[in-house]
Amino acid sequence: MDNMRNVVLFAILAVAVLFGWPLVSNRYFPTANPPATKIVDGKSVALPNPAADPTADAPAAVRGRAVVLAETPRIPIDTPRLRGSINLRGARIDDLVLTTYRESIAKDSPPIRLLSPAGAPDAYFAGFGWSGEGIALPNAQTVWTASGTRLTPATPVTLTWANPTGQRFTIRLSIDSNYMFTVEQSIANAGGGAVSARPWSLVSRIGHSKDPSSWTNHVGPMGVFGGKANYSVDFKDLDSAPAGERFNTTGGWAGFTDKYWLTAVIPDQRTTVDAGFRAGPGGAYQADFTTAPAIVAPGATVRSTSRLFAGAKEVNLLDGYEDNLGIARFGKAIDWGWFEVVEKPIFDILDWLFRTTGNFGIAIILLTCLVRGLMFPVAQKQFKSMAAMRVLQPKMKALQERYKDDKQKLQQEMLALYQKEKVNPVAGCLPILLQIPIFYALYKVLMLTIEMRHQPFALWIRDLSAPDPMTPVNLFGLLPFTPPHMIAIGVLPILLGITMYLQFKLNPAPADPVQQQVFSIMPWIFMFIMAPFAAGLQLYWTVSNLLTIAQQKFLYSRHPGMPAADTK
Repeated sequence: MDNMRNVVLFAILAVAVLFGWPLVSNRYFPTANPPATKIVDGKSVALPNPAADPTADAPAAVRGRAVVLAETPRIPIDTPRLRGSINLRGARIDDLVLTTYRESIAKDSPPIRLLSPAGAPDAYFAGFGWSGEGIALPNAQTVWTASGTRLTPATPVTLTWANPTGQRFTIRLSIDSNYMFTVEQSIANAGGGAVSARPWSLVSRIGHSKDPSSWTNHVGPMGVFGGKANYSVDFKDLDSAPAGERFNTTGGWAGFTDKYWLTAVIPDQRTTVDAGFRAGPGGAYQADFTTAPAIVAPGATVRSTSRLFAGAKEVNLLDGYEDNLGIARFGKAIDWGWFEVVEKPIFDILDWLFRTTGNFGIAIILLTCLVRGLMFPVAQKQFKSMAAMRVLQPKMKALQERYKDDKQKLQQEMLALYQKEKVNPVAGCLPILLQIPIFYALYKVLMLTIEMRHQPFALWIRDLSAPDPMTPVNLFGLLPFTPPHMIAIGVLPILLGITMYLQFKLNPAPADPVQQQVFSIMPWIFMFIMAPFAAGLQLYWTVSNLLTIAQQKFLYSRHPGMPAADTK
């Protein structure tokens, strides 16, 4: 049964390629986004970062968030999806809560807190300013004057500050009904001579993301430079090289991505900027960009426009910003990977089914039915192959008895039998191979997209993006302990193993006893493997197995002689 062995090996290889290629490609074929460099003494070195250093004014002690917020004058931010405030000291957006997302599925769970001021735990903020020489510039201690009392989608706020030499600096902030801020910076020169300054925007955070980074999902510094998404820089890279990496790019963006959240500064997409990442003392990390120096003549005003995104990585929202605002590859904030061509359609179908039915579990079941329906012609061919194999089993057993001491002759005779009866022994594996890309795509969709986060199905399954929480190991929660992760097998993984076992029992048994043993234990191995995965993925596979069993039963019922053939 070399053919069967080859099919099994091919299936394993296909899974390895799907799940392993992103790791290999990122490791050995990183995205071609070279940092901005210059030649010094015959060597190429990274250009220095011209943006202000937010760590220079970092407080020496960490205090409570409420205490830090009360220490500075602020303008409230109030939108349908955000709540927080603008810090008038330093012109920072450093207080932001996502009102439509919660930390957990508990009823009293607080909303997601995305940004916090310097000096508070997990400080994370965005700032805007200017750099230059020979001119008094606003800094982190500058207290700005606000034109309004509240930032809402209908009421922008303008911050102003003037230096003693006649230069007036302005930052006009506006926001849409989602998560996008528009920042218009300007310098009006009422002095007697021309001045030069370059505007910058930055995002600064203390510490690594609480979400783990993996080869299937990048977490940490992330941006688009030169029209290409860059996932190659992580926190550890910045720890080992604090100077970081700089990129000369037209347009693009830079920031920090978590699994579901993104904070990024976005320059005018027609402007060439110097952008990149770096690390500072105290576990600080910064993503920033700055434009070329602007010469402001006496009596003139120079303006520049940028944006800040701070919110949830919703697929349609990111794609909408990319299309409507022209932000280069903004949808790549979600690390779809190299298999996006399949993952995005799977997401679109699931999202439409969810919006139609109102239940994400039902949407997954309907997707499973759709996939099985599309594959029905292939399943019919699979059945014909399995049926033919069942008929041939008595003849195969006779050959095995006749040539049990001559493996080479046995293989030759079995191949001749297949050719005579016009049977392809590997045709029955085709549906499994075709489902591997769909399974992987669904795995990535459930793992990456926030639309699936905290979505309930029925009964005990309250979050389809998390593993099945109900396990018999602690008698379904009756015993007061949490089992170790490796053995916390939920009900859905158990059903998956049972349905896979029943499905294998309907297939013709391999002639090789070793292969029979492998196929007999494979369902229970997969039960353990799938236990830590999202319940939505377990639901998809279990329903797919049930539909396959029902389909096989139906097809066998149309050929009543087939079960008898199996017993000969």
